[in-house]
Amino acid sequence: MTSANATTATVASPSTKERESLGEFLLRAPAVGPALALIVAVVVFSLATDTFFDLDNLSTVVQQSLVVGTLALGQTLVILIAGIDLSNASSMVVATLIMAKLAAAGTNGFVALLAGVVLTVIVGIFIGSLATRIKLPAFIITLGTFTMLTAVSKLIAGGQAVPVTDGLLQWLGTKRYLFGGIPITYGMTLALLMYLGVWYALTKTAWGKHVYAVGNAPESARLSGIKVNRTVLSVYIVAGLAFGLAAWQALGRTPNADPNQFQLGNLDSITAVVLGGTSLFGGRGSVLGTLMGALVVAVLRSGLTQMNVDGNYQDLATGALLIAAVVVDRIARRQQQS
Repeated sequence: MTSANATTATVASPSTKERESLGEFLLRAPAVGPALALIVAVVVFSLATDTFFDLDNLSTVVQQSLVVGTLALGQTLVILIAGIDLSNASSMVVATLIMAKLAAAGTNGFVALLAGVVLTVIVGIFIGSLATRIKLPAFIITLGTFTMLTAVSKLIAGGQAVPVTDGLLQWLGTKRYLFGGIPITYGMTLALLMYLGVWYALTKTAWGKHVYAVGNAPESARLSGIKVNRTVLSVYIVAGLAFGLAAWQALGRTPNADPNQFQLGNLDSITAVVLGGTSLFGGRGSVLGTLMGALVVAVLRSGLTQMNVDGNYQDLATGALLIAAVVVDRIARRQQQS
């Protein structure tokens, strides 16, 4: 009897280790899941439609993911420190309106662009200061900021969209080149460079290690000598810069600054981040995963649109994916802790 039990324990042990190894692998490589989901989605929609795998369509899909992808890039940094930013899209919209209004008034395009980016950075400083000095929850701060900026955007616009004719403000969407027969806009190139820059900062610099440490355990990070408040504030500033550049990309995609655009941009950016494997509890994730997540959302919407699926069902599918991603994250963390 004892021998049989020992044999059973011996047989069961490797399977337990395998499960633990799988959980550890998912935690170490959070981008694997969304990358596989992206491949599956592309294959399914390519088989289901005759137009999805067309090079022009694939280029359009990537362009459609640019603004949300850039918003998600900044959101990734915020979520890595266990924060959240519900005001990123509204900040971006106000920036587009300021850029458009200044350009329409005859201001130099570069000055108008700079003014919009400075605004989003100031918003980041405002949020980061309240989070670090008064210790208010990021959810509350950014919810209030979202409400205020939404009202500001409507006041600036006066109920009307502002057309954009300045060449520099449209440059990211109108200028393009061919790469392997695929039309590439300068907006796509800028987004790629931004992702590479943030990836390098997170993986190759002390600042990046501090970001992950603060997200994992802020008190332990403080005791180890990391300036937690400075790190948190810097994250919101860098995120604000990303949101300002997203405003530039938005004007390149649609040459009108409209207060009613990107009303769900904040939620779409969070969806892309979570689908990309970044934990809502902070301390784990990668910008590569976020890029995959943004592309998954864009591919899903484009493919379902070409299959003539109602927009409400598209939202339903996106929401289901978001919940599934959070469930996977929770299971992976429980496996690591067990």
